[in-house]
Amino acid sequence: MTRIVLADDEAMIRAGLRMLLEAQSDLQVVGEAADGLDAVQVVRRTRPDVVLIDIRMPRLDGIEAARRIIAELPATKVLVLTTFDEDEHVQAAVRAGVNGFLLKVSPPEQLLAAVRAVAAGNGLLDPAVTLRVLRSLAAAPGVDPARSALLATLTDRESEVLRLVARGLSNAEIAAELFLGEATVKTYLSRMLTKLGLRDRVQAVAFAYESGLVTPGREYG
Repeated sequence: MTRIVLADDEAMIRAGLRMLLEAQSDLQVVGEAADGLDAVQVVRRTRPDVVLIDIRMPRLDGIEAARRIIAELPATKVLVLTTFDEDEHVQAAVRAGVNGFLLKVSPPEQLLAAVRAVAAGNGLLDPAVTLRVLRSLAAAPGVDPARSALLATLTDRESEVLRLVARGLSNAEIAAELFLGEATVKTYLSRMLTKLGLRDRVQAVAFAYESGLVTPGREYG
């Protein structure tokens, strides 16, 4: 059973999320919060597997709440609910170490899949958010030499997998692109994350930009 906390300042959104999630036999909502400070407290009390958290909330925004939750309870996964007009917040959320981004307009089945993926330890970027993540990272200082140097530890195939992850491709899509089996792609992905000391796909996307492996202007138009 995956235990979930909902953090959103709109009661109707929380109610809708709860109804959707609790209709699933493997998902359970164990707490709700209407602002960031409450979210931190509820998570401390309930120790959930996943926190679904909005960015814009009173008293404490979702990014700072996520940062506190991750620092205190690293085993808890944080999935950020975002909208298309929040580019300026995405970079901060990546820096905070969140495990995934999902658009609020996503269909129910995508939300359920995202919660399960994040709970399983797989970082998740909504494909529609990937480009915005990279563009937000463009506001950061230039290439990090330390991260750039780490690229030398990767094989050519691992570097290519990282580049495709940064484009927002799924494992199945990467497999098709590289004419490999999906299990082989998973192996390359696991090795790449281990070598770079990264936790999941979200961190991999940030690393790809910060190391200079990809640039939004060249790779994504």
